[in-house]
Amino acid sequence: MSHASVPMTDSEPLLAVEDLHVAYGKTAALHGVNLRIDRGETVALIGANGAGKSTTLRTISGLLAPARGRIRFKGASIAGCRPDQIVRQGIAHSPEERHVWPAMSVAENLSLGGFTCRDRRELDRRIEAVYQRFPRLRERRQQLAGTLSGGEQQMLAIGRALMCAPELLLLDEPSLGLSPLMTHEVLTVVRELNAQGVTILLVEQNVHNALAVATRAYVYDTGRITVSRPARELLDDHDLLAAYLGGQSAHSPLASRRRTQS
Repeated sequence: MSHASVPMTDSEPLLAVEDLHVAYGKTAALHGVNLRIDRGETVALIGANGAGKSTTLRTISGLLAPARGRIRFKGASIAGCRPDQIVRQGIAHSPEERHVWPAMSVAENLSLGGFTCRDRRELDRRIEAVYQRFPRLRERRQQLAGTLSGGEQQMLAIGRALMCAPELLLLDEPSLGLSPLMTHEVLTVVRELNAQGVTILLVEQNVHNALAVATRAYVYDTGRITVSRPARELLDDHDLLAAYLGGQSAHSPLASRRRTQS
């Protein structure tokens, strides 16, 4: 299998990552990662656990500093910027395992997620938009976030990320630990957000669900991107998926629906 190249178009990508190297102490985690995201795409990062997918998201959002490489958002360098600076430029990160503020209410979590918004009326409008998207959060708006179910916490984490009105939404394992029904609900929201103009970079534990909602995908192998393909092609390449994902082969209803629509 040939090494993946970054697909190029004549237009400036929304996000471009070039020759990205990241290490945890002396342990290298990313080895020269290259990827690009164009406006309006949903792009999935897939690969075995520990391959570097979450590290990529954490570096883009400023939670980790790159050892080497370039990260450009809307043509401007963001490598080494603080997380709050990156949020203000239009990137929001919904992290793995949610990380909601457990001792604060749903409403307080959402308000803090909108820290970039100085207009109270606009902040209220964004909170209302989250409640319309996730009606259960409205029902639990005064409830402490730490007492919510896993699915409700995931809704809150996504809603909190949406409070800064991002152009690019980074979603890390949005279905982790959720029931099949709740997974379907969360990934349906991913599709809806993308249809409404939000560009999405997605890490998802179930590769078939990831490919069902994505337009393109990058396959990671031990800190490197080895394959870049349209998602629909990867869905049908069972040998490649088995080679890189250790035989993960359970077909999801979402993936099956995606194939029948093609």
